[in-house]
Amino acid sequence: MQNDSSHSDAHRPHVTPMTPPGPDAAPRSRATVRFMLSHPLHVLSFGFGSGLSPVMPGTVGTLFGWMSFIALNPYLSVVQWWMLIAVGFVAGCGFTGFTARRMGVKDPGAAVWDEIVAIWLVLLFVTPANFTGQLGAFLTFRFFDMVKPPPIRYFDKQLSGGFGIMFDDIVAAFFTLLVIALVRSL
Repeated sequence: MQNDSSHSDAHRPHVTPMTPPGPDAAPRSRATVRFMLSHPLHVLSFGFGSGLSPVMPGTVGTLFGWMSFIALNPYLSVVQWWMLIAVGFVAGCGFTGFTARRMGVKDPGAAVWDEIVAIWLVLLFVTPANFTGQLGAFLTFRFFDMVKPPPIRYFDKQLSGGFGIMFDDIVAAFFTLLVIALVRSL
């Protein structure tokens, strides 16, 4: 049997290892479709693939969260939304942490479940809002999540694991809601 290079991918691991950052660190892996599909929890962490966007994965993940809110909102009561957000946060602490450990990084950019849960929280508070109101909430949340002004930056740097991945986005959601409340009071 000849060595056919077209079959060489069959023997490669599901994850593309990169140079580890230190002697005791786990090998780093890139966020790829193959990696995402290697475990169902990675699919959730990567926002069903929205986090694999090569450009601004956090924004694309937040956009996926917004669209999923619009799709689910007619079918869920406020109590059901609260339950979904609470379960999404707690479970997200587990599976985003799992994905981060498997990738060998503290907070993988492709892990956008935190943005999804946080934008659900924001939209739950601003609903019923028209498109302009929802867009304003989306943009304000993205500002806080990307710029990470204090204390968001503090939580992003100091907290680790899945809880750290999830919590800084909840704080960004809180600041988003604070700004929206201030604007509405004017």
